[in-house]
Amino acid sequence: MTTTTHILGYPRIGEKRELKFALEKYWRGEIDQAQLKALGAQLRQQNWQTQTQAGLDFVAAGDFAWYDHVLTTTLLLGHVPKRHRSGFPDLDTLFRVGRGQSQANCGCSGSAASDMTKWFNTNYHYIVPEFSKDDSFEVSWPQLFEEVNEAQQAGHKVKPVLLGPLSYLYLGKEIEEGFDRLSLLPRLLTAYQAILAKLAKQGVEWVQIDEPILALELEQPWQDAFKLAYQVIRSDIKVLLTTYFDSVSDTLDKIVELQVDGLHIDLSASPEQLNQVIEKLPNDWVLSAGVVNGRNVWRADLSALLASLQPIKDQLGDRLWVASSCSLLHSPVDLDLEPSLSDEVRSWFSFAKQKTTEVALLGKALDGDQDAILACDTYSTPIQARKTATHVNKPQVQARLNTISRALAERSAPYQQRAAHQSEVLGLPLFPTTTIGSFPQTNEIRLQRSAYRAGKLSHADYNQALKGHIAQAVKRQEALDLDVLVHGEAERNDMVEYFAENLAGFQTTKFGWVQSYGSRCVKPAIVVADIEREKPMTVEWSTYAQSLTSKQMKGMLTGPVTILCWTFPREDITRKQIANQLALALRDEVSDLQAAGINIIQIDEPAIREGLPLKKRDHKAYLDWAVEAFKISAASAKPETQIHTHMCYSEFNEIIESVAALDADVITIETSRSNMELLKAFEEFNYPNEIGPGVYDIHSPNIPTKEWIESLLNKAVEKIPAQRLWVNPDCGLKTRNWSETEASLTNMVLAAKQLRKAYQA
Repeated sequence: MTTTTHILGYPRIGEKRELKFALEKYWRGEIDQAQLKALGAQLRQQNWQTQTQAGLDFVAAGDFAWYDHVLTTTLLLGHVPKRHRSGFPDLDTLFRVGRGQSQANCGCSGSAASDMTKWFNTNYHYIVPEFSKDDSFEVSWPQLFEEVNEAQQAGHKVKPVLLGPLSYLYLGKEIEEGFDRLSLLPRLLTAYQAILAKLAKQGVEWVQIDEPILALELEQPWQDAFKLAYQVIRSDIKVLLTTYFDSVSDTLDKIVELQVDGLHIDLSASPEQLNQVIEKLPNDWVLSAGVVNGRNVWRADLSALLASLQPIKDQLGDRLWVASSCSLLHSPVDLDLEPSLSDEVRSWFSFAKQKTTEVALLGKALDGDQDAILACDTYSTPIQARKTATHVNKPQVQARLNTISRALAERSAPYQQRAAHQSEVLGLPLFPTTTIGSFPQTNEIRLQRSAYRAGKLSHADYNQALKGHIAQAVKRQEALDLDVLVHGEAERNDMVEYFAENLAGFQTTKFGWVQSYGSRCVKPAIVVADIEREKPMTVEWSTYAQSLTSKQMKGMLTGPVTILCWTFPREDITRKQIANQLALALRDEVSDLQAAGINIIQIDEPAIREGLPLKKRDHKAYLDWAVEAFKISAASAKPETQIHTHMCYSEFNEIIESVAALDADVITIETSRSNMELLKAFEEFNYPNEIGPGVYDIHSPNIPTKEWIESLLNKAVEKIPAQRLWVNPDCGLKTRNWSETEASLTNMVLAAKQLRKAYQA
């Protein structure tokens, strides 16, 4: 009885971010489309070779994406929004949908980028499909079929990966009033029938259809729609219905009625669902057990997994498959690229390449291979050793955690009193202008950082160079006449990694990159031990910047929940415990900043919503400790110290009470892509504090006009009193260039001044 092994997807960025650099060269016009496609083909061949060499039975095809796999599905289905269309869809069409493009560059009337939002509770983003009642669907983008053919030609056994029809609809949005996108399902299913027919002609035996929404608490109409969908698209190809990120306990009764051939469940996120699933699994289905965690960097405890799966193997025989819990795109690519890690730390980790080997080895062990069984035991040894490592659990950190109380998380005065103090101290005008924190990371900055890390630039010379960049950023902001300035974060390679490098308890990597969206990659640090602050982290840079200007300078911190969400956390303690360790460290930094004369401190929490569990019934417990962690961070601020926070790509309706409970004096949010729609939640809730709705999309190269920004601000004033409105971009400006940045901010400041005149008259 052979155990089939596979993964749900593999990182597409390349070992050293080759895809990122090729995309950016293409967008700059430095390479042509043929060169870009050749690089993509090379990466895919490498990925398939990795899976085959590991010993997996299938390779995943169709998991590669030029920007995002949901956007790839949009083109596959011929569902390009009208404003992005210009002839037959090609790669430029895809990039237009994801990035937007000006009239001069696209040969069309210009196009604003489609919305982008978080992929469930991860730090991956997807481009939101747009639906209207007259939409049609037609298979018009050959990428999936070409990639299946490539893999077959290379001799691999292929399992195509396809986002399912219900998840595709659910993850999109209606752009017309009075219509339900679920009504489009019959038309959409016709396209899926055509896709499966094409795959059948290619000789595909199994297709992986991802329906991650089955792990949500789905409304009844969506649950009911599954039966129709999988009845209509039934074909000669066997379907592995794939779920991940949480349990299918709420939808299992519907799932087992579907006309599919197997079910994949995420046993890393929800191991407790296994018995219920086995009890109800149809006798002719396979069960794909997602036991190797695709969202972390930790070595799998293969010995323990083997022990837990052996009874299931005895029961199901070859109907048991072994897999990654989800796509490995959420893991770094290859641990072998990290030679500087200590042997001990390396023995704790496993990246995507290593996880393919873990899956294959576990499959062999389940088949009774004695060498594989012994290898599993040996492989798990470092995991046991780590549990007793004294440098992982620190008594002084544990002692401080025990001092946390409700009083520790409260500011010394309520908002109304604080606002009066701050108005007097800060002296800001109506519609104060500011930015979110970062300014362009120029090639010069990156080269200097690289030289410093390589030992080619001294610490003193590097610091002097950074001060030069900070001085330039302050000078540019003063020329723009912004009201509240920032130092620009030239010293930070990443808003989380910087703090990870300056806090004890983290491990950073050189090539531990994962994709966030498009060409943007992040390099999450790894929490390996209890976290503590050993010295100030930002005070030197903020006070230097403040010394260069008479205007207010914001101190810039990343909040505890975001650091937690954007790092790979430990698995031996709770997320709440990690968040509180971070909160105490940041609290000390807030105290030092205000003592050094910084009157405004921003504690960014862009990831607070993405940390939400997928099940709504689990939200309150998470939000309670997430809010408390933020408040612990901020509560050392005096009443006259203004605390800002920033959140991006968030939907606020379901968490608005918790956002208010943060008690930040000012919150800045992403709203421009949604045309200020997000403000409805703040209006309906009667949000009491100040708010800065983002007035332009920093992820697009488009330069917003003064008139466009004015129109957005006028919409904002309809929902939020002018006295409590700030004016700012959607997000940090790190990824833009200075010419785009200054042109956009010039129009933003002019628009704010125009509004100021109108509302002060």
